[in-house]
Amino acid sequence: MPAALVGVLGFDRHLERWIVHHRVGPLDHVFVFLTRIGSWGAVWLALALVLAAVTRRPLVFVLAAAADLAADALAGLLKDVIPRARPPHLYPHPAPLVSDPHSHSFPSGHAATSFACATVLALRFPRAAAGFYVLAAAIAFSRVYVGVHWPTDVIAGAALGILVALAIQSAVRMRARRR
Repeated sequence: MPAALVGVLGFDRHLERWIVHHRVGPLDHVFVFLTRIGSWGAVWLALALVLAAVTRRPLVFVLAAAADLAADALAGLLKDVIPRARPPHLYPHPAPLVSDPHSHSFPSGHAATSFACATVLALRFPRAAAGFYVLAAAIAFSRVYVGVHWPTDVIAGAALGILVALAIQSAVRMRARRR
């Protein structure tokens, strides 16, 4: 393994351990809640549905759902081929605040779906972009805080999600040009 990769993974482990060992009791519930609403992109689909209904632009929901499904599927495929153990498998204490998923760790599906949907919504509603990305970052960080992901899992998931959303946006633009 290249020395740079060893260094990154070492820093990754130290940062995850520092975050987990410095949990703040009252915040535990907040980050567990963020993890739960981020599951399968649920909060994003609900938000997109509301925005689509209020603005009478059903394409908003369709694009968010497509981004959610594509990001989740790609993250799942990558987890199948990158057998990275989750933090609780190496460090059982302190225990995770949520149940330990049975899949591999890399990349974070929560981060992928959150950033995919946040990017889709930010492209459609630029004035609210900062809010979408803050929520996506909070959900992504929650995965490290609750103890089931490494920081680089979350970073990779976020990058994957953004790429998925940009690919979907590009496909929509190409289709519009053809018309």
